[in-house]
Amino acid sequence: MKEGIHPKYESTKIECACGFVVESRSTKKDIKVEICSNCHPFFTGKQKLIDTAGRVEKFKRKYAKKSAEKTA
Repeated sequence: MKEGIHPKYESTKIECACGFVVESRSTKKDIKVEICSNCHPFFTGKQKLIDTAGRVEKFKRKYAKKSAEKTA
């Protein structure tokens, strides 16, 4: 390998938004991620329903009216 052309491969901390921290090695010093295997629904088996501006309630109201009309 040639000297001086490769980036430094140092130990680093990878930190998730949920607070989980992993020690690893990388060419970047500190890495921050939004989601990791501890909080991702695919790995945890838990579905997180994030309601933005009442969209879930709007959806429920819309289809509650349609199902009520069909039964009436």
